[in-house]
Amino acid sequence: MTLINKVIINNKTNLNPIWIMRQAGRYLPEFREIRSKNSDFIKLCLNEDLSSEITLQPLKRFDLDAAIIFSDILMVPYGLNQKVEFKKGIGPILGDLNLENILRLNENDFVDKLQPVYKLVNLIKKNDLTRNKNTIGFVGAPWTLLVYMINQKSPKSGLKNNFFKDKDLISETLRIIEKFLKIHIKNQVESGAQIIQIFDSWASLLNEKDLPNYVYEPTINLVEYTKSLNVPVICFPKGIKKYKDYCEIVKPDAICIDYEVDPKEILRNIQIPVQGGMDPKILLSDQENLKKEAKKYLDIFKDHPYIFNLGHGVLPETNPSMMDYLVKIVKDY
Repeated sequence: MTLINKVIINNKTNLNPIWIMRQAGRYLPEFREIRSKNSDFIKLCLNEDLSSEITLQPLKRFDLDAAIIFSDILMVPYGLNQKVEFKKGIGPILGDLNLENILRLNENDFVDKLQPVYKLVNLIKKNDLTRNKNTIGFVGAPWTLLVYMINQKSPKSGLKNNFFKDKDLISETLRIIEKFLKIHIKNQVESGAQIIQIFDSWASLLNEKDLPNYVYEPTINLVEYTKSLNVPVICFPKGIKKYKDYCEIVKPDAICIDYEVDPKEILRNIQIPVQGGMDPKILLSDQENLKKEAKKYLDIFKDHPYIFNLGHGVLPETNPSMMDYLVKIVKDY
């Protein structure tokens, strides 16, 4: 059994496995080299040879306990025939949402379109570098995908003024998203994914009264479905204020926390295994500060089942030597 599985399934403490969100990415020069020759991000994600090389890059450098596949949560809207492109300096831009087209789409069309992602999962699972380590697949949570599909871009500057106007559009889109997320999860698991992480990157946009309809209920269905496949599920509702409520309602196997929440409060209130927490900006500081912050999380969760990770993805300006130092701190703890 892998270290991460011992933490999630057997609630073991003091093991401190580590993997990092966006561990394969722009901070690595070998990634930037591949990216410079592949300007179309979606095509890069659909090239299983290159995406598997990228997925394994951090495992060649660092003693990490998992590989998370190099893909994107927006592969699902792409699979649903909504146009998705990534513009430099802007981020994702999505085409108009055409429900009639999506409703005509069948499961086979969707799976065929995303087949390179499932081939990637299988390549990672079978690679020698992942022996005794976890292969992690992932999806975006229904709410976060709904945001992108209707808003048509990142909501960093807010949602469209009329975002909630068409309730029928929202409920039908959520139903479709949930259906195809289950298909996406199933195919990742059947291809070799041993853990699924659900990223609810925009959970913080909602008022508390709206969480049941848009976050809790749709995510509960995904969590229960993933558990039915005998695969642990980690949820990351970034920016949510009440992690305790989320865990009690949604019931993931483990909860990933962001860097704005007090880890001591999490320790007091959360019974299930915890992952993450440290601010990615700490990796931009110096070794002394990095050691102090990493040890803070390790000390707080030393008697609690804990997977070391950040409270969000690695920042592009991170020096790989600082990542190396972080992994060594965790492994030597």
